Amino acid sequence: MTGETPPAFDPKDFVRNLSTAPGVYRMIGADDAVLYVGKASALKNRVGSYFNNTPKSARIASMVSQVARIEVTVTRTEAEALILENELIKSLKPRYNVLLRDDKSYPYVLLTSDDYPRIAVHRGPRAVQGKYYGPYASVGAVRETLNLMHKLFKLRSCEDTVFRNRSRPCLQFQIGRCSAPCVGLVSREDYAQSVRRASMMLEGRSEELTGELTRGMEVASAELDFEEAARLRDLVASIRKLQARQYVDGRAADLDVLAIAMQGANACVVLMAFRDGRNFGTRSFFPRTNGSDQPAEVLGAFVSQFYVDKDPPREIVLDRDIPDRELLEQALSMAGERKVQIRCNVRGERAGYLDIAGRTAQMALASEMTSAAAQRARVEALRDLLGLDDVPHRIECFDISHTMGEATVASCVVFDEEGPVRAQYRRYNIAGVTPGDDYAAMHQALMRRFRRAVEARDGAVPEGSEGRRTRPRAGEGAAVLPDVLLIDGGAGQVAQARAVLEELGIADVRVVGVAKGPERRPGDEDLLLPDGRSVHPGAQSPALQLVQQVRDEAHRFAITGHRGKRQKARTTSRLEDIPGIGPRRRAALLKHFGGLGGLKGAGVEEISRVEGVNEALAQRIYDTLHGLAPTDGAE
Repeated sequence: MTGETPPAFDPKDFVRNLSTAPGVYRMIGADDAVLYVGKASALKNRVGSYFNNTPKSARIASMVSQVARIEVTVTRTEAEALILENELIKSLKPRYNVLLRDDKSYPYVLLTSDDYPRIAVHRGPRAVQGKYYGPYASVGAVRETLNLMHKLFKLRSCEDTVFRNRSRPCLQFQIGRCSAPCVGLVSREDYAQSVRRASMMLEGRSEELTGELTRGMEVASAELDFEEAARLRDLVASIRKLQARQYVDGRAADLDVLAIAMQGANACVVLMAFRDGRNFGTRSFFPRTNGSDQPAEVLGAFVSQFYVDKDPPREIVLDRDIPDRELLEQALSMAGERKVQIRCNVRGERAGYLDIAGRTAQMALASEMTSAAAQRARVEALRDLLGLDDVPHRIECFDISHTMGEATVASCVVFDEEGPVRAQYRRYNIAGVTPGDDYAAMHQALMRRFRRAVEARDGAVPEGSEGRRTRPRAGEGAAVLPDVLLIDGGAGQVAQARAVLEELGIADVRVVGVAKGPERRPGDEDLLLPDGRSVHPGAQSPALQLVQQVRDEAHRFAITGHRGKRQKARTTSRLEDIPGIGPRRRAALLKHFGGLGGLKGAGVEEISRVEGVNEALAQRIYDTLHGLAPTDGAE
């Protein structure tokens, strides 16, 4: 009957009828969009685990609450389920799966299937018939390989239209990089032999190739064909030289090295590829994590999706263990029809490569997060979240740092649409407050910062600063009010900020508190908005990513200042705090008494004998060093 409402999804009833066979499940929402694709060694157990009473992460709980139905596909083995899972993830792009995001196609070496095959770099769909070798990490690595193939095997690189219409050899023949099949200077059989040997080299079978060439050289020599023997000898020497230069761990390596870096919901995976001992280049990938904050989970998803439709190397080295590593090894071995090893605990040169890949991932992620386009998107998202008429042109963030109340320092960092404005960063040494009183410390720092803004606004504004919406020069920051003021803390710190602004008569600044979540995990922060609302944007929010970036920079700047102040208090002379003691007198005192210890053991009369020190100053020095001097008041 039409118009009937379909029955509500009953997960317990659905699980009750599931098989324990391996397979793939697809969770689907009310709008028929695929929410998640997963694999299982036992479908009944795995799917049922989503609907039991055990605690779930916020990401999983959100996904399960949207499930309207589940579809399953039974497979013969768990390895088959893994392959099917990754094929579905790549085609369906589910909302809650970690997705390999890469807009560019991978470069390959193409060896066509013509009568006289052509070797070239290839991108995009495999529309041309022939053999494809790769993928390579970069086009530069492909070009290096092609250069090697031309030198060793003299294969043609010209397009078919050029090849069919040549009447004489081109420059490539003249410089020894092509055997000129276009004009018949090489027989079909000899050219085919060169193509076969080039294929062996591209497949990583260089040891087998050199053995074959050595036997051919011996046969040619026995038949007194010394010219052919010399040619084969030179070819073997070239390949041996290449192997000697590019060995890894004492043998020709066929491996990929993978390392991951994460910051909040952003991830970067760096791939270093080696084939037959040659470095095929390094490439950075930025998978979409869709809420996952576990590097091992993201890396595991990347490995599954990246190799599902490619020939994997014999060895994959990872910077950490991943879920289902042994299963993935089995699936990749099946797909590649050879044994594939996935290793995560390595030593020697491989550990060195992991270190390089890890450092590269950190730098690539930092570069990606601070890129102009990404920064602009985050600023616009913050505008929408706060309901501003325009993007915030100036964002300031305050943070407090101390150790058990000692050496309290407040930091103020400044960002605009382009990113950090480091010339405008400021630190405030906090004095005259109860040690550990973050509210009072925040109040003092904000009062000092915005009192200067009011004074500059009321008269001492640098020329051209009013209404400025470009980056102020160093020294002009005090005259410019921020559009958004971020406070690292909860309602108490935000109340201090509002009290300061109200007392100074400043009304055009949006105050936003950044409160850490219960588990203090990045991406779990709550934002306290000016209208009193508390919002939880989530790790995927570009606006929160910008807030995190600014907050983390304020935290770093505050800690750096605090540590410097604390270290200075432990290592510098207390003479610096005494009025009337400059660098010259301090040096004379320390030299005369052999250091601060000798000075502390001297009396007033002895101190006054030092050149430039009268009795009154000697008394002040003695009192300060023995705790008898009055303490200074607060600012």
